[in-house]
Amino acid sequence: MTSTLSDLTRALNFVIGPALDGNRRNLPRAVAMSDVRRAPNPIKLLSGLPVDGAVILRDTDAQRLAVLARDFVPKAHNAGHRVLIAGDPRTALETNADGVHLSERAIWRRPSSAWFRLRPNWLITGAAHSNAAIARAERAGVDAVVFSSIFQTKSHPGVRALGVGRFRSSCLRAHVPVYGLGGISRANLRRLRGSHCYGIAGIGLFMDD
Repeated sequence: MTSTLSDLTRALNFVIGPALDGNRRNLPRAVAMSDVRRAPNPIKLLSGLPVDGAVILRDTDAQRLAVLARDFVPKAHNAGHRVLIAGDPRTALETNADGVHLSERAIWRRPSSAWFRLRPNWLITGAAHSNAAIARAERAGVDAVVFSSIFQTKSHPGVRALGVGRFRSSCLRAHVPVYGLGGISRANLRRLRGSHCYGIAGIGLFMDD
């Protein structure tokens, strides 16, 4: 990595601030997203996360996700990070994960996240790609929303980016903590200062090569 972990921590403190008011569920400021193509080995994400980060563990194959989670969750906990299992509360329960991440589609299908909260202390996050989706996630009772894409991203090269202005407007309108996702790098992170986002999420940003 061209920047050290302390550089990223200082940048986050500059953008978001060292203390987060109203952090009722002790939400992390930095969330890494696993990816079967870009980050097939999610272990690499752990050393790139600031202290008390979280990883959203994803895989389109449920059986493969369960196998991955059984190996990954203890390692993440040993490194001081939390793990949310994407779309699979049963695997989250069986592997002692810290919560669940819901797709935008799952939130639209089910009006409440209560079904996914098999443990009362779990963190439940939801994906959103529009203000309407953020509002829906709020009504579903998620703890936070992962909103994308702020900048052009390698994962979805053809998707129009929100831009900092639209992202800031959405954060101000939201009644739930918002994480920015999509194309965030150490080079453009500081552009999010004043956006009122609660934290950041990404893949490449946390990769330790």
